[in-house]
Amino acid sequence: MANNILLVSNELELIKQTGFWEYIIIPIAIVSLISFLIGLERQNIGKSAGISPHVLIGVSSAVIAVIQRYLWLDGGVAQENQRLIAQILPGIGFIGAGVIMKGDKTIVGLTTAATIWTCAVIGLVVGSGYIIIGGIFGVGVLLFIYIRDIKRGINPFKQHVHYDFGETDFDEDERKRHA
Repeated sequence: MANNILLVSNELELIKQTGFWEYIIIPIAIVSLISFLIGLERQNIGKSAGISPHVLIGVSSAVIAVIQRYLWLDGGVAQENQRLIAQILPGIGFIGAGVIMKGDKTIVGLTTAATIWTCAVIGLVVGSGYIIIGGIFGVGVLLFIYIRDIKRGINPFKQHVHYDFGETDFDEDERKRHA
């Protein structure tokens, strides 16, 4: 019991020394917002992974990066013990593979898998303390996916019905808009 109290006391002291807002709150808030907007776009155009998985993956990655940062600050953990972050991207790749589906003539879900992976990367970058780099990257991704949708004739800010083209015939223009 005394060890647990000492551990919590050390943790609180480390947080006080580094800055609660700068190390924890601001990075998680930035990642939450960017992941939310990416997930909102995916959800509004009818994709399988929407707001919840994008935010959960982005914030979880940021928290792991923050913890990894604190492990380094709290006694300089040896380099070979800094492998927590290295396990995120393969795991997220596995999750992303679950949203990729192959239809008769199309493969669906590649962009959603990429946005899931991107939210994890943004979380890692911002959680590691590179707030400006992660913020610029996140805004760039947001601009790309929203402009792409608008150029295709889809309003990403409005709920949209997504069609599966496996069984139903649609003209080529309709397929491009929903890809």
